Amino acid sequence: MKKYILTLAILFIGLMAFAQENKNVTHEQKGDLIETTYFYADGAIQQQGTFNKAGKLHGTWTSFDKEGNKLAVGNYDNGKKVGKWTFWVDGEANEVDYVDSKMTKVTKANKENTI
Repeated sequence: MKKYILTLAILFIGLMAFAQENKNVTHEQKGDLIETTYFYADGAIQQQGTFNKAGKLHGTWTSFDKEGNKLAVGNYDNGKKVGKWTFWVDGEANEVDYVDSKMTKVTKANKENTI
């Protein structure tokens, strides 16, 4: 009997932990994509973007700091980083160009570097 009570207690604790974890993420079907939002513990948005039917990152993703300032904006195509991504560091926008998740060009504070 103790074995069953212990098993149920562990299962209950696991379910409670899972339920609390789900409060930090929302999913909403938008046509063929699933729009997902991740939240900080205080409820501020951490990341927003979409997944395709295969469960891969697809479309525009945006990351924010706890104060709501943008940290990064970029696009995924079927799980791969593509196109121009913008990253903000100390209030300055830096751009990185991607092809198949590989950096091809970095533009940092008015200086361009081709990789």
